[in-house]
Amino acid sequence: EAVVAGHLCLDIIPEFERMTDFYRTLENQPVDDAGKNIPYVQSTNLDFRGTHRFSDYLSLFVGPFFDQINVFCLVAIVVVLLGYAAGKGLDRFFPNAKAPRGTSGRAATWLLIALPVIAFGLIYGVGSVLPLTNTQRWGGLLMTLIATVSSIIFSFPIGVLLALGRRSSLPAISLFSTVFIEFVRGVPFITILFMSQLLVPLLNPALAATPGIFRAIVGTILFTAAYLAENVRGGLQAVPHGQEEAAKALGLSSFQITLHITLPQALRIVIPALVGMFIALFMDTSLFVIVGLLDLVGISDNVVVQSDFLGDRREVLIFITIIYFVISYAMSIISRQIEASGAGKAMARKI
Repeated sequence: EAVVAGHLCLDIIPEFERMTDFYRTLENQPVDDAGKNIPYVQSTNLDFRGTHRFSDYLSLFVGPFFDQINVFCLVAIVVVLLGYAAGKGLDRFFPNAKAPRGTSGRAATWLLIALPVIAFGLIYGVGSVLPLTNTQRWGGLLMTLIATVSSIIFSFPIGVLLALGRRSSLPAISLFSTVFIEFVRGVPFITILFMSQLLVPLLNPALAATPGIFRAIVGTILFTAAYLAENVRGGLQAVPHGQEEAAKALGLSSFQITLHITLPQALRIVIPALVGMFIALFMDTSLFVIVGLLDLVGISDNVVVQSDFLGDRREVLIFITIIYFVISYAMSIISRQIEASGAGKAMARKI
């Protein structure tokens, strides 16, 4: 809008440029009859949705976005090609007659196990080797992935131990595992987050210096371990008791029976439940925003409150919805592949 000679009129901007550059008008400054410039004030309305073609949207937003991530995409493509070539080389130099891609598969498995540890070291730092970073700078998808991966990795062994402890014949271990599982499962997840952020520093002031994201991750690990323990316990109960009796008849110890017979079968049985729980964990990390941590949802809220993006909440929510769907669907695909290679074949042979 422009104020010209005391009258309010509408100044339509006939042309605009990309969002990453700047906006400019092609209108000349208004003049009076004597040819002198008239002072005026002009404000541009950025909400032009529905007034331009889809190609204009692509050139304004999608094009600059790909310009910013082109280096990352190039690096990702190069790493994938190098990994594929390295896997082919391992299978060629270390052949396996029973499994043609067994060597590369084992190498990829160990790399996937080591990848979260290496990634965390590169992100947070390693003592005197890499300087420690300020966790307050973490946010968005990075924080969501760190919380999810860390919770999955550390909650799995804790949950398995709790499930075995609840079935233990030792009263102290069984009572401790049962009380922990029932107490944590009876508390909402948001309560666990508030306790980690507010109550823990009050109980022990020394823990107040611990970054909030680490306290939230520890609370998420304990919460997930309790639910995982019940899933694993259900799988242990589904294993026929006759197999344990047969193993005892062969002279195997209780540790050997659990490690080699009952636990592997129980984990195969509960693969769908475990993956479903991990997907729910990935989406539950969106509650971090309630305790002041800027995860993916928190960053989206910070974006839409900026003056340049007022009214664009719909686009932001659709974008983060696509991110959640893609990652969750990828986890479900991995689950089906694991079932087809492990639990699915085992059940087929059993039938």
